[in-house]
Amino acid sequence: MSLSEELRNNGVVKNLGEAPQEELATGERSTRNRVARSILDHGPSTVADLAGRLGLTQAAVRRHLDSLVAENVVEARAQRVYGARTRGRPAKVFALTDCGRDAFDQSYDTLAVDALKWIEENAGGEAAVAAFARDRIEAQAVAYRAAVEAAAPEERTEALAKALSADGYAATARSAPVGEQLCQHHCPVAHAAEKYPQLCEAETEVFSRLLGTHVQRLATIAHGDGVCTTFIPRGAPQGVTSPPPGDPPGDSTTQTRTTPSASASTAGRNPA
Repeated sequence: MSLSEELRNNGVVKNLGEAPQEELATGERSTRNRVARSILDHGPSTVADLAGRLGLTQAAVRRHLDSLVAENVVEARAQRVYGARTRGRPAKVFALTDCGRDAFDQSYDTLAVDALKWIEENAGGEAAVAAFARDRIEAQAVAYRAAVEAAAPEERTEALAKALSADGYAATARSAPVGEQLCQHHCPVAHAAEKYPQLCEAETEVFSRLLGTHVQRLATIAHGDGVCTTFIPRGAPQGVTSPPPGDPPGDSTTQTRTTPSASASTAGRNPA
């Protein structure tokens, strides 16, 4: 299991990777978390530093560091020396990688909500938030559009699911009685979307254009559902994609346009 899929709890890294069975014991995992947390709190640290702070032997610290290095949570580097340099090699220190730092609780959700609130209050109200949401998803949709257009018509929902998964949405496509369902099992912006459903609505509109048909959002994680679920009806001509807003009319590279629309009553909201 990758770090991006790990749960966060009270700022402590949990379940770092697939370790041997004995490493998965609660005590071992807890100690490994303490090692990572100590580096976060105190900065790059030597084995001796960590052993002293945590009351562990240096051999035990090295064993946990080996696991953390293997999982790209920490990395070894030469210790910076300030002032006159002594003889011998500088001590090796261990520092958190970007991946390791991201495994701790961050305030990105709060920052995103604060930014959207500022846009709403100072830059045009709900219409400005909706415009931001559309521009944001259009930028992401460049890769999605390429994946959908490269797939056979009957495989385009699956292609979209794979492209979404590459962006962290853990998406799958499955058959439904009268169509298909696109399921997103994770939403990186769920907290912001809970307060600003324009994010979900813009995403649903893009799905509609990418697949060339009306789609209906049945459920969203932001609304409290377990999965974001979008229904794609069977028999509609998939794959006739609309270019993003702003493309010049009559461009020779532009495909025949269709303008299917997402369900206005359900996009970003659970209709129940």
